[in-house]
Amino acid sequence: MANPVLPSSGVLSPLGLDAVRPAPGFWGDRVTLNRDVTIAHCQEWMEREGWIDNFRGRLPRKGREFSDSEIYKLLEGMAWADHPALPELAETVARAQEGDGYLNTRWSGSRYTDFEWGHELYCYGHLIQAGVARLRMHGEDRLTAVVRRAADHICRRFMDTSETCGHPVVEMALVELYRATGTERYLEMARRFVERRGLPALAEIPFGRAYFQDDLPVRRAQSLRGHAVRALYLASGVVDVAVETGDEELLKAVEAQWERAVARRTHLTGGMGSRHTDESFGEDYELPPDRAYSETCAGIASIMLAHRLLLATGDARYADVAERTLYNVLATAVALDGRSFFYANPLRVRVPAVPLNGVNHAAEGGLRSPWFDVSCCPNNIARTLASLAAYVATSDAGGVQIHHFTPGEITHGPLALRVETGYPWSGGVRVRVLSGGSGRISLRVPAWAKGATLAYGPASDTESAADGSDISHMSGSREVEPGYAVVAGDWRPGDEIRLDLPMAPRWTFPDRRVDALRGSVAVERGPLVYCAESVADEPPLADVAARISSAPIERPADPPAAPPAAPLGDQPADHPADHQAGSPEGASAAVPVPRAAGSEAGAPDPVAGAPATDPAADLAAGHTVGPAAGPAVDPVVEIEVAVVLGTPATDDWPYGPTPDAPDGTDTVLRLVPYHRWGNRGPATMRVWLPVAD
Repeated sequence: MANPVLPSSGVLSPLGLDAVRPAPGFWGDRVTLNRDVTIAHCQEWMEREGWIDNFRGRLPRKGREFSDSEIYKLLEGMAWADHPALPELAETVARAQEGDGYLNTRWSGSRYTDFEWGHELYCYGHLIQAGVARLRMHGEDRLTAVVRRAADHICRRFMDTSETCGHPVVEMALVELYRATGTERYLEMARRFVERRGLPALAEIPFGRAYFQDDLPVRRAQSLRGHAVRALYLASGVVDVAVETGDEELLKAVEAQWERAVARRTHLTGGMGSRHTDESFGEDYELPPDRAYSETCAGIASIMLAHRLLLATGDARYADVAERTLYNVLATAVALDGRSFFYANPLRVRVPAVPLNGVNHAAEGGLRSPWFDVSCCPNNIARTLASLAAYVATSDAGGVQIHHFTPGEITHGPLALRVETGYPWSGGVRVRVLSGGSGRISLRVPAWAKGATLAYGPASDTESAADGSDISHMSGSREVEPGYAVVAGDWRPGDEIRLDLPMAPRWTFPDRRVDALRGSVAVERGPLVYCAESVADEPPLADVAARISSAPIERPADPPAAPPAAPLGDQPADHPADHQAGSPEGASAAVPVPRAAGSEAGAPDPVAGAPATDPAADLAAGHTVGPAAGPAVDPVVEIEVAVVLGTPATDDWPYGPTPDAPDGTDTVLRLVPYHRWGNRGPATMRVWLPVAD
């Protein structure tokens, strides 16, 4: 089965890329754009920077000590996308492998001399994941032979030592290779790497051993901690080991660590990581919006971990967190044209960034960049989007579960389903039976969706079904609670299930223990977090406070101008890839217009639409569509909130004997989906707004 995670046991079994076929829509457009644009963009930049030349033996070597891993991530993305450039790139990599299976362009000649920072096993981990993808999508070939030799080398060299790598990922890679090949030594090697961590296995460093998750054995740790990507990759590998070895104690340990990290160390967007210095988790409730690091790779790793825990337990809360992170970190991290990226994802930007037109030598910034000195994120985005369909649905002995809503078709045995939806812009999800079968069809109801309703029956009855039992060839409707809405029966072609999720915008308040957010409020709608964006910081967002006595109001986005086409790699000077000049309306500013009154703007039928012909243009235009016939599309929904635009302070000291009360002009602030910010040029941005009343 074509799947990046394929456990041999667990409550749920994933349906792979061969069973889930996305159609045009929010995610389908991004998957297509990734295959057509982003993968080639990453390859061209790595050629330009000389990272691929390292495998050709050209000197001097270019890139960081872990740059090999970026080629391997790209190979994985190519494998899942069935990209035609894979064979040539794989051959380039294969020629660099040494006779005993060793493969590293930085450390050949001085092998395994720096376990803390050398990243040799880390690079192998990404190589192995690329090989598993190729094996499952294509079968044995040159790349998979390279991967097997490398994995056998690892087992010979490390099976009976106490050594491990400063950056986890090889653990989950080895488990997946075991699942794909049945070779038990790969699982045993992964298990030993997990058990060595925290003994300790690595040297002390200025950041402390917690940076490497080497301060405590995995079973004793209370929360995810240290470097966020390392922690989440390790936890993913630990879940894999626990599932394959039947180690319930180990699985429970990771569940508890995840619980605490989500409850106390996770940003509203689902992003993880609060400290820039060491790219790490902070302490409990240390969640400053402007210093949120929230690395894109940490978001991807969080999705990987939540997905594994979902498969192991069947608990909807893991899919809820994965969804939050998908829409508000992964979708945010890549520009609408697929050619520039965020490394860090703060929740506030105080100063408009300076546009770049080349390599970003820093990891942060208020604009997306076409490339970075450390470009782990672009290639991670490429491989994740290429395999995204494998996260959508699962099965068990009783039927099929749909966890993430995107237009497309899902097959499981004789049962074939078509999903039609305008999600996340509209809350209607229609599942139509194309070919029949028996069993349960389960649709996830997100935790925020209080008051969701479910209707089921023949196609003509789902809009006005009467109450009935949940067996086939009846009509029924009911309100459903967060979790899973389940309908069971003998399904026939033409049967339908329709889930309607309430999509009214809502105020969201922080836990009082998050000091940096006390007295603030944010706006969410469906799975999307919203933000204020002010191009050139005019008017200044520092002077805005929200009037929460007035409910947020939906507004359709203004029709944007189509963005100009940009060449791959180099961007025209007047349209740097960082800011996507001319792309969507996606930003907002505090505009002094009369306060909006009345009801929310009407929305088109959420399950009607027409196929998009150009994913990049469709994303830029702010539309997603479903596969059903019909003229309507679902527009981007923006939100207006009542605010006070304060008078800039004139005092020379920011403290005083009385509370600082908002004082200024009542106006309206237009909010945009957080994932769309930064597409109109340098701007300030904030997710959390001070409360004015």
